Amino acid sequence: MNKIIGVLSVIIMVISLAISGYCQGETMKFTKEKLTLEQNWDKTFPKSDKVNHSKITFHNRYGITLAADMYVPKDAKEKLPAIAVSGPFGAVKEQCSGLYAQTLAERGFLTIAFDPSFTGESGGEPRYMASPDINTEDFQAAVDYLLSLDNVDPEKVGILGICGWGGLALNTAAIETRIKATVVITMYDMSRISAKGYFDSSDSEEARFTQKQGFNNQRTEDYKNETYKRGGGVVDPLPEDAPYFVKDYYDYYKTPRGYHVRSLNSNEGWNVTGTMSFINQPILQYSNEIRGAVLIIHGDKAHSFYMGKDAYENMIKDNKYTDNKEFLVIEGASHTDLYDGGKNKVIPFDKIQTFFETYFK
Repeated sequence: MNKIIGVLSVIIMVISLAISGYCQGETMKFTKEKLTLEQNWDKTFPKSDKVNHSKITFHNRYGITLAADMYVPKDAKEKLPAIAVSGPFGAVKEQCSGLYAQTLAERGFLTIAFDPSFTGESGGEPRYMASPDINTEDFQAAVDYLLSLDNVDPEKVGILGICGWGGLALNTAAIETRIKATVVITMYDMSRISAKGYFDSSDSEEARFTQKQGFNNQRTEDYKNETYKRGGGVVDPLPEDAPYFVKDYYDYYKTPRGYHVRSLNSNEGWNVTGTMSFINQPILQYSNEIRGAVLIIHGDKAHSFYMGKDAYENMIKDNKYTDNKEFLVIEGASHTDLYDGGKNKVIPFDKIQTFFETYFK
């Protein structure tokens, strides 16, 4: 009997290996979503005459097609360093991520500013959802795309994230080994704020339970109604007693300074249940294992300053690679001042350019 069992075990192993080899030889094809992209210039910033602009698409490993604006320095002949840009959380590429991308292209980088999955001109259904996993993957997919371009130097690729996408850029840096440098602007840790509230004011089991009850009750209603209720963007009209940071957001998203018709924050916001998964799916768990260069930039007047400061401290704690990590404080800058520069044009583009150039060598 033991001999028979032994023979059967060998046969099963051989069959398993054969099947494994067969499956490894297969390639999986998928059909890319067809997106309708606006070809007219509809940004919140003026078009530069120093770069060539075009619309492009790429896909992530979930099969979602993402839309992006590409900016390339005019008359570029050699392979270029490249940067993928996204953010803020609930914004679109026609807002400040496009401004960063175009400005960095003026300084010699090939850049793309992309809309995350389920938002803007990018694909993905249902609309207006967010995911710690998929949104980190969006950045990695952007890297995939950049590395596929003949005019990109594969040894000089980086990412830049703003606001909630600053935290997601840092999360990407913790898993992505192909990028040489990451820049994080006025960041949010979306998992932290979802689970603990602003300034960690709701960091309790009871508060989280109440929040989860609300999400799950909404799920029941959404399923019955076969639709998704929107949560609302930045409050409008602005109450006189609104907190400072709400006024800061209003001044960007609800005025000609930053309003855009496709921006969630400028209009009806995310689905109520759109950000639910951030509560118990924390990001940045292994940020102190990031080997690549990271620059975190935050204004000291930003309500979110504590998140950037803590993220930097957690990143360098017990990290063997701290010589290439920096935390730059912009004195007097609010959260949205680093979206478009604010009244005093405080975005340190010289520093950002130098940082990328230093670690792209």
